[in-house]
Amino acid sequence: MLIAAVHFPPYVIKPENNPHNGLLGELVDALNRVQDQHHFSLRATSLNRRFDDFRQGRLHVAIFENPDWDWQGISGTRIDLGLEDAEIFIARAEPGRDQSYFDRLMGKRMALFNGYHYGFAGFNNDPKWLEQNYNAVLTYSHESNLKLVLRGRADVAPTTRSWLGARLREQPQLREQLLVSDWEDQRYRHYAILHPQAPISAEDFRQVLQLLRANGELERIFAPYGIDVRTHVAGSSAAGNAEY
Repeated sequence: MLIAAVHFPPYVIKPENNPHNGLLGELVDALNRVQDQHHFSLRATSLNRRFDDFRQGRLHVAIFENPDWDWQGISGTRIDLGLEDAEIFIARAEPGRDQSYFDRLMGKRMALFNGYHYGFAGFNNDPKWLEQNYNAVLTYSHESNLKLVLRGRADVAPTTRSWLGARLREQPQLREQLLVSDWEDQRYRHYAILHPQAPISAEDFRQVLQLLRANGELERIFAPYGIDVRTHVAGSSAAGNAEY
């Protein structure tokens, strides 16, 4: 079972160096420990290349996805993982600056992760459109965006709550340097997208995930990063069973 490994900190970190760096690697290890009928492994790909890799069967599963992220029209089963993360905004903390700073994004210099889909932009990830409409600087890491904000070269950057939580644990001094938005640009529910010819059925994959939910492994892996782990996911839900 080949699972897509796409750079998406803290879920996957530079998979071209080691696909197991990050939370996805921990999840795959847990999937292999809890059962022995299927062996899960990771294959490095990119944000854009993952679609062709999936269509051509070079990948059996794409994980930590959302059906709104350009998966429309691509055949496969959408499986609700029962994991939820959020996109929030950061700005440099300055005297007199408060939450109202995030009320209007137009006209501010935005540092954005190239290829990501943002709610404030209507999920349009076209680089030229973002540059024209949001004065965007496009980078390839949350770390780069953080540095742009701290150095005053960008006003605002969106980031996942999970990534920011991990960064603040590593560098708690950043709490005094950053203004973090209370409101969320988007709150997204993570899905797995299973290829029609995958060597595991959607029902079997759901059952394996439920084993990890029941034995506390999902909570152990994801909760420390501020990722919500739902205690129950209905296997008969429309989102879980949808075929496209």
